[in-house]
Amino acid sequence: MHLARFPRIRLAHLPTPLEPLPRLSEALGVELWIKRDDCTGLAGGGNKTRKLEFLLGDAFEQGADTLVTQGAVQSNHVRQTAAAAAAHGLACEVILEERTGSKAHDYVANGNVLMDRLFGAGVRFVPGGSDMPAELETTAAEVRARGGRPYIIPGGGSNPVGALGYVDCAREIVVQADELDMQVDRIVTATGSAGTHAGLVAGLAVMAADIPVLGIGVRAPKPKQEENVLKLARQTAALLGRPDAVTPEMVVADCDYVGEGYGLVDDGVIAALKLAARTDAIVLDPVYTGKAMKGLMALARAGRFENETVVFLHTGGAQGLFGYESVVGAGL
Repeated sequence: MHLARFPRIRLAHLPTPLEPLPRLSEALGVELWIKRDDCTGLAGGGNKTRKLEFLLGDAFEQGADTLVTQGAVQSNHVRQTAAAAAAHGLACEVILEERTGSKAHDYVANGNVLMDRLFGAGVRFVPGGSDMPAELETTAAEVRARGGRPYIIPGGGSNPVGALGYVDCAREIVVQADELDMQVDRIVTATGSAGTHAGLVAGLAVMAADIPVLGIGVRAPKPKQEENVLKLARQTAALLGRPDAVTPEMVVADCDYVGEGYGLVDDGVIAALKLAARTDAIVLDPVYTGKAMKGLMALARAGRFENETVVFLHTGGAQGLFGYESVVGAGL
């Protein structure tokens, strides 16, 4: 866990708060706390900032001058990558996949997309279902052709280097809980590109902290999501020198709350957004934390967390709400 041996550029306001949610706890009948990674600071905050600290460190180590990455149109990761590039004098090229198929003006021009452009990123849209790794290589080749030195960051910053950010977060949660004399029985988080979930699992495993992590899926079916998380968690543990630390039993995803698909909002998501906002004034996003809270609410009401102290990891993304006004606003 000696993370100082990895190159790192400090971007985040750390440690982020670990706070109780008294009114939401009462409403759900569960002892609920929140890890405020929406408060990491960069470009409004979010979980990708932790990953970008290590990814940017690696980029500088390799002499890069341009960050190249991809995501869905309203990608929180892309916003934070564009901001990290701007803050450190790097160029940034991003590819936005039209994953939901929405052509609504607020979705394609407001929210995170507006911020991508504000930070000076070059933005290119591609149709949903495009081969995104190939698109990254195409853009990187274009950067090289004009004399640049690209550093490719996968969607969500989800590779072993990026996942180190959530190894560090796992350590942070354990330290904060110890300071509060609080036993954490479970961590609940959204799980999508797998880096956050995998980093937490790897970090907790290497520390032998024995805290289970439940990922609420936002895109892939359960078998595929768990496969992705397990693979990355093992790669991350290997990077830490503990290749056998992660077992399959440590990786659990519940993908029953995806709804009709990635980035598509339903009444359950809107109900989760409203409840979090109107109890403890927590602003969630419609793609990740809204679906994670939708799942947490349903599981809590079904008695899944009885007699547990649960930490909900807020991965940020409220900036994306402004890209969903035409969808979410109608349900308020």
